[in-house]
Amino acid sequence: MAPRDFNRGEFLALAGLLAGSSLLRGTAEAAAPKAAPPTKKDAAGPTREQLRRGCRASLVLGSSENEGAELIRVGEWVRRQGLGTDVYGHGELVQSFEKRIAGLLGFEEGCFMPTGTMGQLIALRMYADAGGRRTVGLHPSSHHVLHENDSYSVLHGLRAVLLSPWARPVLASDVKEAREPLDVVSVELPVRWLGGQLQTWEQLEELKRTCREQGVKLHMDGARLWESQPFYGRSYADICRGFDSVYVSFYKMVGAMGGAMLVGGRDFIRTARLWRHRHGGNIFQMWPYVASAAMRLDDVLARIPGYVQRAKSITEALAADSRLTVLPRPVQTNLFRVFLRGDPAALSGQRDRIAREHGVWVANGFSPTRVPGIVETELQVGAELADLGDADAARAFLRLLEPA
Repeated sequence: MAPRDFNRGEFLALAGLLAGSSLLRGTAEAAAPKAAPPTKKDAAGPTREQLRRGCRASLVLGSSENEGAELIRVGEWVRRQGLGTDVYGHGELVQSFEKRIAGLLGFEEGCFMPTGTMGQLIALRMYADAGGRRTVGLHPSSHHVLHENDSYSVLHGLRAVLLSPWARPVLASDVKEAREPLDVVSVELPVRWLGGQLQTWEQLEELKRTCREQGVKLHMDGARLWESQPFYGRSYADICRGFDSVYVSFYKMVGAMGGAMLVGGRDFIRTARLWRHRHGGNIFQMWPYVASAAMRLDDVLARIPGYVQRAKSITEALAADSRLTVLPRPVQTNLFRVFLRGDPAALSGQRDRIAREHGVWVANGFSPTRVPGIVETELQVGAELADLGDADAARAFLRLLEPA
């Protein structure tokens, strides 16, 4: 049988198969928007990283700035602010930033964490100790499930209870119908592997209410919370109200060198600091990471609504081509996924050609789905798109489908 293109209806009919493709061993990391490890330049030309850095615009996040320049920027910013260093987190810069993020999200206190994985494990462990069941309600695409080598179980003796089907976010009904009693539910806002999908405001409020009524603690995996605000049209504090704790990342959308924040009540954060020390996360000086985030945050948050609008424009232009489909549609954040027919290696070759000939980096990688011949890639609109027009960005991506 000759191959043919799926129309959008056929793609949506296969949503249950398309969703969850990255559960397949070995594909999740391949699809993740991370910089490739350093490779040697060979006779065929520049490495992938050199190609990406040489582009004038990109449809994925990732700084093209020289790493040494970042350290210089951090040092100059700290000097201009007249701030000193810290010792194990004790210092004006770190402590004021912790209070600032806690206030922005509507909580009493915050604790800077070297990684989000550490911060979230600490929160889940504390809730499990208090509840005694050691059960954690999770979405099947949760970072805890896919990307942490079972750390919740190996390090803390927690048991995952998968609450919902892969194809949608966690809802209140999932908590009510959980197969066993829960100590805590961890909810990702938005769901990364669903292209940044979110609950409606009414669904989110019902989820908060249900957890409260059932005595289940509610934690937010807010790795991409910053990008969710335009969808809800409410303040970050309003979105977070009803959660017992929230984690946010500073390197994903904000673009800092690293780090995360765990926020919650005063007593909760006091205990979280103890657990940070137990995890070996109370590093001697935190200020470079905090400064890298603090000097960027306001500017990035102000730009996110514009990024979301651009994502809507680009995804509609892409969805007009019947050879591919976009998830979700309409887009809910500046993050989305694209499904198209092709071979990952061949598409990567096309991507490199587009980078060389047009100076646009259209994707990091292509991951096989459970539908034979269909691959997916994750895109996210940010500063890296620069002044490239939305129509031009869509055209650049569609060049992936040109004959090799």
